[in-house]
Amino acid sequence: MERMEMLVDEASDGLRLDRFLAAQRPDLSRSAIQREIRDGAVQVGDSVIERNAHKLRAGDTVCWTHTEAPPLSPAEIPLDVLYEDDSLVAVNKPIGLVVHPGAGTEETTLVEGLLATRELPASDDPTRPGIVHRLDKGTSGVLVIAKTPEALTALQAQFAERTVEKAYLAVVDGLIEEDEGVIDAPVGRDPARPSRMIVAPRGRRSISEFRVLDRLEDRTLLWVRPRTGRTHQIRTHLLYIGHPVVGDATYNPAPGTGRMMLHAWRLSVRHPDAGEEMRFEAPVPPEFPGYPYGELPWRSA
Repeated sequence: MERMEMLVDEASDGLRLDRFLAAQRPDLSRSAIQREIRDGAVQVGDSVIERNAHKLRAGDTVCWTHTEAPPLSPAEIPLDVLYEDDSLVAVNKPIGLVVHPGAGTEETTLVEGLLATRELPASDDPTRPGIVHRLDKGTSGVLVIAKTPEALTALQAQFAERTVEKAYLAVVDGLIEEDEGVIDAPVGRDPARPSRMIVAPRGRRSISEFRVLDRLEDRTLLWVRPRTGRTHQIRTHLLYIGHPVVGDATYNPAPGTGRMMLHAWRLSVRHPDAGEEMRFEAPVPPEFPGYPYGELPWRSA
């Protein structure tokens, strides 16, 4: 890990943040620098900035905590494969499994498990071959990984254009009175604790839909559809409305159930080659309440 502090001079006044950093480290690709900005590794003054296009002003102090990409170490691990063909593989990620290597990650990751028996296409980040979206370590459920460069490009475009359908299941503390709702609140990194996200006026626009499936004694079972894909979006939004996810050690201090009760249940994408809709569903974990989940429609109204 390398921490760099830089002062913006007159010549760089008005320059985009990503271009400024690229000039400091020409050995790194622009896309890799942009990813680090989005991941909250850069501060301008006292604020964490996640927008690549943020305009700098002369006199600004830029602090960049750059982390070198750890090497990949393929190793066989148990994987619950939901579907696989020559272009993509869909897996049911268990809780506790990290998707790809990163700072502080010592255990074998999902990517490394896949690489033990498969080839995955290189991306702008050498630690994330084939990765088009992510799930937090404590979240279980469907994850789709590209197996060819063409599939990687096509799937990345679908996620960027928000044409992917995602449905999560969540159990939250407290009883939600509304039967359904939309949470439209910007999400950004917490300046005091950069590993956490908060609803902040200067954050990125984030939208989550929810529908109550069942009300338990002091908890609520939800179907959740994120319209955007921000880091910790569902967890942050549910905390924002006063109903944090049960078992979420980062956002909910109350006792949980031994796991975070958030599950990426269903995911549909267009096949990167044939173009037809592909639907993937991860079995509902046994820790979740009994409910006729199979009767729920795939697409929201």
